[in-house]
Amino acid sequence: MAFDPDLADRMETALRGLGADPVRKPMFGGIAFMIEGHMAFGTLRDEIHVRVGLDAYEETLAHPDAGPMDMTGRVMTGWVTIEGAADLSEAALSEWAEKAFAFVRTLPPKKQA
Repeated sequence: MAFDPDLADRMETALRGLGADPVRKPMFGGIAFMIEGHMAFGTLRDEIHVRVGLDAYEETLAHPDAGPMDMTGRVMTGWVTIEGAADLSEAALSEWAEKAFAFVRTLPPKKQA
């Protein structure tokens, strides 16, 4: 399995608890959560990927659970990866969801086709 469906459900619940209305999209063999047309949060294998933006990137990398997001041999700045995410508490998962939601709220909504 490319992603943990229970973890994806927990991620969606965390985003909805913040007032987000995420849309699930299969992406890169996992699931991405789109908010207002912007990719914000995702899961692949036992990892979560959190979009934090360039301004918060270095500070977020200092978190002991966060590492650079590198899915293709190229680091995607503005995103961090948290491994072993299925073991995160609901509170910790919600904190990561808040970081993603806080960043995408700074972006203008994309037009939906």
